[in-house]
Amino acid sequence: MTDFIRVDAHVHLYRSIEEGYAEKTGYEVWEYGEQAEVHQTDCVGTLDELLVQMEATGISKAVIVNLFSAKVNRQLAIDALPSGLTETQKRQRLGDIDARIIDELIAFNRWNCDIARKHPGLVPFIAADVNAFESSVCAQHVRDMVEDHGAAGVKLHGAFQGFDMSDERLWPVYDTCQELALPIIAHSGPDRDRSGFAEPRAFANMLKAFPHLRMVVAHLGGATWKQTVEIAQTFPNTFFDCCEIIEWTRSTHGPTDKQLAQMIIDIGPERVMMGSDFPWYDLDHSIERVFSLPLLSQEQKERIIGANAVDILGL
Repeated sequence: MTDFIRVDAHVHLYRSIEEGYAEKTGYEVWEYGEQAEVHQTDCVGTLDELLVQMEATGISKAVIVNLFSAKVNRQLAIDALPSGLTETQKRQRLGDIDARIIDELIAFNRWNCDIARKHPGLVPFIAADVNAFESSVCAQHVRDMVEDHGAAGVKLHGAFQGFDMSDERLWPVYDTCQELALPIIAHSGPDRDRSGFAEPRAFANMLKAFPHLRMVVAHLGGATWKQTVEIAQTFPNTFFDCCEIIEWTRSTHGPTDKQLAQMIIDIGPERVMMGSDFPWYDLDHSIERVFSLPLLSQEQKERIIGANAVDILGL
């Protein structure tokens, strides 16, 4: 095995087989359209599954990005309420739901940090959600998780969580991350109702307002990848990972291998990291896909697979 550092900059973990299976089967990858074959893993995102794949591929660090949506969890809880409640009872139940969602988010973030303390190869990025917390409270939660629990970054998913990436409710979170030199990894791509919450251009206002914040626009823009180069060239504080999109280069809405490689060159290969999006895709296949790209040099590919993440995320 060639001697160069390997880092997976985008991994999801779940606390049980049941939780991972529910999350994975409930999250449809729809944006890229049709593709004859997609290499996907049978894993559901347990710690043991990830550690086996890290050992097999020589990956020394895996960045665990917590995926949590107060909006989605709240709606599921509301849908499960019994019929016939009085207005007073319904208000009480809704208050209970909101309190439980906050507790669940905090518990999930603490679990992520706890397993990272036990396994030094894991790097915990916590979920922040301004639909769960009021803005300043959300920012304080981020600070607490960094200072008291060892969180190494923040994960945002505007399309899934239901807020625009330049929603000013996020300003206190961005300000805290900028102050603490804390990187953010944020999903990018379209959403079904075409709100554009997580498309690359949705990042523009926040990138302008926080020029020293290290923002990773994940998936290189996903199916809205044609917006990505302009954002990269306008905002030098923007970084990227190529996870998921690299598995969809024969799809109706994704770039070809050549287009993806050219996009990486136009952005600057030193600003792009490899991520598997485990447990949707395997770590070894993600590495193989990077090496299969045209146009890029061997050295550039090796840096995408590891060294770039060390520099960008401060690992």
